[in-house]
Amino acid sequence: MEINRKKTRVVTIGDRRIGGGNPVLIQSMTNTDTRDAQATVAQIKRLELAGCDIVRVAVPDMAAAKAIGEIKRGISIPLVADIHFNHTLALEAIRGGVDKLRINPGNIGDKNKVREVVAAAKDAGIPIRIGVNAGSLEKELLLKYGRPTPAAMVESAEKHIAYLEEFNFEDIVVSMKASDVRFTIDAYSLFSKKHDYPLHLGITEAGVLRTSSVKSGIGIGYMLLSGIGDTIRVSITGDPVDEVYVAKDILKSIDMYAGDEGMVEVVSCPTCGRTEIDLIGIAEEMNARLRDVKKNIKVAVMGCVVNGPGEGREADIGVAGGKGKGVLFKKGEVFKTVSEDEIIDALMAEIEEM
Repeated sequence: MEINRKKTRVVTIGDRRIGGGNPVLIQSMTNTDTRDAQATVAQIKRLELAGCDIVRVAVPDMAAAKAIGEIKRGISIPLVADIHFNHTLALEAIRGGVDKLRINPGNIGDKNKVREVVAAAKDAGIPIRIGVNAGSLEKELLLKYGRPTPAAMVESAEKHIAYLEEFNFEDIVVSMKASDVRFTIDAYSLFSKKHDYPLHLGITEAGVLRTSSVKSGIGIGYMLLSGIGDTIRVSITGDPVDEVYVAKDILKSIDMYAGDEGMVEVVSCPTCGRTEIDLIGIAEEMNARLRDVKKNIKVAVMGCVVNGPGEGREADIGVAGGKGKGVLFKKGEVFKTVSEDEIIDALMAEIEEM
């Protein structure tokens, strides 16, 4: 199914381009202390390996801002500085070579301070992301609407955009995040109908891995299928590397993953009373071993020989379990039988040759 994507403006972030029909890119955020440049670089390298396209770091103080240069020199993907309230941190991050700012101009002081940040961003050729969160809307908007609403979110974004547009700055990305899935969808949809700035999608405060995977899969997936979105972040309370893997799975499941080096998709059945091998253990081990393999192939791990090869016919390679054994197949055609304890290694050996 072809997705009719909203045509947004093109924005350049480092060596990446978003909007204007460019591929949807994956973003994550470090949870290290940004002042510890070495630890932050190490985590970003793990994110790069997983397939992260853009990474954001928190900049809570001047020591963190001054670490930007060292972090930037140690990584290969575009770096975003997340800044609140203090415009001097934005200026220092720009001097350090950051590729993008996440800053709400209405929160950093008077217009002279906004003008100073805009001038520095223009000189450096970097965009600014305006990030609106339902949990931190301005008091006047809460009084006007009575509570956080999608319309209040859009009005907040428009207010911040106006600060930048007043100084002829339109190199802007916008996000409209909330923890409620329907609320977030409505906010993004309303904004998308009114504006053509590129959108960074996410369900914020989505919880631990299981909860976030569900909420992000539904929310981000729905918006992408509706043609909305230019970058995505899956927010997980835990290892940010998991954010990248879930984001890749979301994009892969709707044929929107555009990673240069490919991605293995593992499909497996839910098990039933016919299963006579440790299918759960085998499926989990295959997922773990294959998650960093850069090949565009589908691997099927099926529970029994009754339906396995047929159900896995669309897979490039797979296994169907028997009693203490497994039959290996390619495109539904059986080519080898191995014992249960040989299944994983036999599959991996075949995959390496593909």
